[in-house]
Amino acid sequence: MNLKDYLNDRFPAVELIPSVYYQWEIGIHFTLGGNIYQFIKKDELNYDRFRLVYGQTLTIFNELFEKDDDLFIVTNMYKHKTNEKHIRKLKVYKPFIKRKSDLNRIQVKTYPYPFELDEAETYEMQQFSLLCKREDFRVQELLKAACNEDFPLNPKLGGYSIDYPDVFFVNISKDIIFFIYDDRGCEVIAREADKILPIYEKYYNWVEEVDRKRIENGLRVR
Repeated sequence: MNLKDYLNDRFPAVELIPSVYYQWEIGIHFTLGGNIYQFIKKDELNYDRFRLVYGQTLTIFNELFEKDDDLFIVTNMYKHKTNEKHIRKLKVYKPFIKRKSDLNRIQVKTYPYPFELDEAETYEMQQFSLLCKREDFRVQELLKAACNEDFPLNPKLGGYSIDYPDVFFVNISKDIIFFIYDDRGCEVIAREADKILPIYEKYYNWVEEVDRKRIENGLRVR
């Protein structure tokens, strides 16, 4: 199975780009970090916030992905089309995959740059995907790297020439997609509402009031 065929079958019209939550009716937007600000002082990071964020993302991941589930780890790399000096090797999978032989199974496709149209002539998106089990990669470290986008924290995703890479976790056993956009929040969409309704109810306090009506309509909450 390849990623494109899976998405066409189970999530038609969904593109794996940021704001995937707004592309599908059944989904949840979680706000991370509580009310803890990222900085204590002007240049001093508040590590209490990041510890909370790491714990929240791991908790959600553990609710969505079980040991024997099959999943795609999907990475969007945004890059210059032709300027070779800006093109670097992808450093998303290698630091986090346990078996280096799995790197040979990564599939890649190139797509138009999905953001500002006036930059489409200059940039493009390369989308990498790897079909695996959750035990095949270092879950906590990869989740942390996704959260660390805007801050000088490790672990960090690498290899990009423009824009931080986006990483999606696609559970093909349960038809669920999980995306951490940065330390501020994450998105979950599902083909069937009952797959994610329990985590909405369980972590209700992680959802902003402004998002609840849309979420509850999609989940058919009564």
